[in-house]
Amino acid sequence: MRPGRSPGPNPYPGVSRHVDRHGKARWRYRARGISPIYLPGPYGSAEFRSAYEKARSEDAIIEQRQSRHDHGTFNWLIEQYRQTPSWHKLAPISRKNLLNELERFRIEHGEKTVAGLRLEHVEALIAKKSATPASANRLLKLLRRLCRFAMRRGLITRDPTIGVDRFAENPDGFHTWTDAEIATFEAFHGVDSKAVLALRLMLYAGAARQDVCRMGWRNVSGDRIAYRRGKTGGDVDLPILPELKEVLDKVSRKQSLLVTHSQDKPYKPETIGNWFHERCLEAGLCHCTPHGLRKAGATRLADAGATEFEVMAFLGHKSPTEARTYTKRANRKALADSGMAKLVNSSRAAAR
Repeated sequence: MRPGRSPGPNPYPGVSRHVDRHGKARWRYRARGISPIYLPGPYGSAEFRSAYEKARSEDAIIEQRQSRHDHGTFNWLIEQYRQTPSWHKLAPISRKNLLNELERFRIEHGEKTVAGLRLEHVEALIAKKSATPASANRLLKLLRRLCRFAMRRGLITRDPTIGVDRFAENPDGFHTWTDAEIATFEAFHGVDSKAVLALRLMLYAGAARQDVCRMGWRNVSGDRIAYRRGKTGGDVDLPILPELKEVLDKVSRKQSLLVTHSQDKPYKPETIGNWFHERCLEAGLCHCTPHGLRKAGATRLADAGATEFEVMAFLGHKSPTEARTYTKRANRKALADSGMAKLVNSSRAAAR
């Protein structure tokens, strides 16, 4: 069978056959933002594969783009930033999300100079996203990141984002699942379902989407489940509660991962997020998200009297800053209950 005609997914995305002006067939790799790269050797050979991997590497793409971008433009600045230790220290999922934001900004504003950016320009850019405050604030955060890096590179002497106010957002962020919503989801899908397995991994193990994708029997030892958070790199080591054990006991030991596509194929964080959202819609919970389950787990711990450090260990964070929001809320609730109880007791005493 001729190369490129085999059934199934293309083993070399971006590669196409090209006949040059001399009538010779050659293979070339093409990607957005870079010039075509011709690959040596027969299709699929060791020489071909080595050149293909090099062409796809981030360093090769950066090198090509830098040669095309004028010094001082946002295109140039973004490629410079992607070579810094700060960029490479980001967790893979954080780097991917940030890269998507950078690419969207680059498409519209990449050829503009950083030195030409003024405060009024920043205000106008985020004002276009006023209908979605979270998106507007993400753009402002992105611009601040780029401008501060530009100052370190000597392109500007003052950050033009200083003085630009953020838009007001929902202070609570993602909706926290209630006990009633959890019960509704489980009743609709059933305890034997993959949907409830995913829900309980998030709720009782504090796992995020990317963590659920990677969890397997290697993470389970005796009556404990341990893993490293994909986003923060924090280590999580928790006892397996009866509710989680109930669904884990239904998973075959023959499959390497706990939550998979058919034929034991792994999910990607994006696809498992979309899949789980569809399960929420089926149960009539359109406002519920995977992240809201982690929040529900942390809220339950705080309401039960867990300290901020205990909640931090559950969430897999490296500092107690976010965990403190849950414990503060729980403490405030407990103090309110205590205060109201004193009022009731005082009223009863007065009546007597």
